[in-house]
Amino acid sequence: MNAPRVLVVFAHPSLERSRVCARLLEAASAAPGVTIHDLYERYPHFGVDPEPEQALLDAHDILVFLHPVHWYSAPALLKQWIDVTLEHGWAYGAEGTHLRGKLWIHAVSAGAPASAYGPNGLNRIPLRALFAPFEATARLCGARYLAPFAIFGANSLNAAGIDAAAADIDALLRVLPRLGDRALEFGAADEFDLAGALATQVEA
Repeated sequence: MNAPRVLVVFAHPSLERSRVCARLLEAASAAPGVTIHDLYERYPHFGVDPEPEQALLDAHDILVFLHPVHWYSAPALLKQWIDVTLEHGWAYGAEGTHLRGKLWIHAVSAGAPASAYGPNGLNRIPLRALFAPFEATARLCGARYLAPFAIFGANSLNAAGIDAAAADIDALLRVLPRLGDRALEFGAADEFDLAGALATQVEA
């Protein structure tokens, strides 16, 4: 049986000015068996071509959307990519079954600390709740949605913190293909439980 194939859909509109996401992309690119798809490099003018995108999705089992949190959501090109690529009759609808059963997770950098995402925090809303439109999209398409994995406090990370965040992304991409259906267990709360998932692998 072949190992699940991981696709990282990366979106950052100004990567040349990024401290954190550039390092996360570097870590993701070095992870074994992972395909990197940089949307802003591929479509700098937003002219998304659905056919090659659909073929790429067909060829992978785990979809990891790696991006910064932009205004409580994702960068604009990722939304454009979803609008154009996930067509009726392909991704959803009676005959739209191409994403059915695939894992869908957002791995994001958030400038604010984790304490900002909650009823008593600055943003008042958990990150998973802010990403509800993506969760609804995944569910409509029959994908298995996991709670986001977040690097919080990205604006204040020092070099060591950025290296630790990169190590976490590497660990996430390595553990997801090994979890099978247990991925849903670790992705059931407001945030993906990477520590729990890694501990499971140690026990195994």
